[in-house]
Formats: sequence, structure tokens, C-alpha cells
Amino acid sequence: MKLRRAVLLGVGSLLVASAGSVEASKEPAGQTIDSGALVVYVNGQRVADESFTIVQTTTGSVINSQLREEGSGNKATQTSQMQLTSAGELIRYEWHELSPNRTELELLPNDQFLTERVTVNPGEKPTEQPFLLPTSTVVLDNNFFIHRELLVWRYLAQNCKADPGQPLRCTSGPTSFGAVVPQDRLSMRVSLEPVGREKVQIKGAVRELPRFALKFEGGEWALWLDDQDHYKIVKISIPSEKTEVVRD
Repeated sequence: MKLRRAVLLGVGSLLVASAGSVEASKEPAGQTIDSGALVVYVNGQRVADESFTIVQTTTGSVINSQLREEGSGNKATQTSQMQLTSAGELIRYEWHELSPNRTELELLPNDQFLTERVTVNPGEKPTEQPFLLPTSTVVLDNNFFIHRELLVWRYLAQNCKADPGQPLRCTSGPTSFGAVVPQDRLSMRVSLEPVGREKVQIKGAVRELPRFALKFEGGEWALWLDDQDHYKIVKISIPSEKTEVVRD
């Protein structure tokens, strides 16, 4: 899960997702439950910015993302859109590489499983790859980090309980999820678990935040979330790739 080239809004409402087909260039109607930008640093150097919106509708949600690599100016080099049902199941995932190549990818349900279609050049016949995985499978694009926030929200919805005026209470131990990494055309198992609170520097200030460990074969990421702001992700550390991702 490498960078190419380079909510809990009430625990029960984690399962953010979308109604029907929406063009990636248009903002869907509904309530925006998170938006902003994540800045990607490799070896301390800024290499990319990811801007995103998560919009909840009456029937699900739409997650739009744009990646701008350093040197690309204000032009997006990649875009993606994920559409989910209100139960968190996949309706459609699409990814577009705009520069330097023109590659398109879509991941769609096919009966009870998933099918990925990749078009390397516009007008060419897409290649297909089936995944014998259910529509509840998590999409973890290796270019868009906001997808890890969706995974944390799913964990919280499944394992945690929030009583009015009380701290969030979660069952202990890791939870395993099936995931698809679209550009690598592979599936994997990942596990997520809270590992306690710790002090971390965010924008020059030290904050004490809950940390989660995201583990998969061959790697581990650290995720810090803001429990004072609906468990939005504020920082990701990937030590093996000397990469940090920070909310702008």
C-alpha cells in the first residue's frame, strides 16, 4: 500500500455512503460530514496533497478525493469516488489517473461479488478481474488516505458504544477486515485496533489523541484521531516508507 510516485457522528451512523450514480466532478446533495485536505510528506519533504469530501445522503454516502502531486500546480493528477449504501456496502468505486497517463479503474458489484475493470488508454477495451469478495469489503486505495478514516469509523460502529456524557467504550483486541487495493489488483486481510492514547505533535502543538494500529501482511500504520471532533483522522505515520500524512 504505497503512494504511487512519490465517525463517528454518533457511533451508529458510521456507515456513510451514497445514493445512485453521481459524477465525480459534481458534489452530491446531502450533509457534508467531513472535508478538508491531507498533506503527504516523504522523508520530511512535501510530495502531495489530498483534498476530500465525505457527504452523507438519505440513502448512503459519497466520498470524493483529488490528489495533487508537488509540481502539478492546481491540477489534480488523480481523482476517485466511492459510493456506499447506508449499510456500508459498495455501490461503485472509480479511480482516474489524469497525469502523466490516462488510466481509469472501476470496482463494481457483480452478483454477490466484485469485479474490477481497468482501462489503460481511453477507447481501449478494459481488462477485468473478479474478486470473490462480498460488497461489504473495504476499499483501501493506495493513493487516497481518507479511506483509512472510513475504516476506523466502521471499526467504531462495530466495536464501540457511546453513552450520553460518557467516554467511548470499545471492546478490546484487533478486528479483521477484508480489503481490496484497487491499483495493485489484490485483496488482503487487515486488522485494526486501538492501542491507547499518546501525545503527538500536530501543527506545532502537542495533543493527546487516541492511536489506532492498522496492520497487514508486511506492514503497520499508526493512525491518530480527534476524539473531540467525531474521530476524524489527523495524522498517519508509515515508518517503513518514511511517510507522514497530516490533516491540513
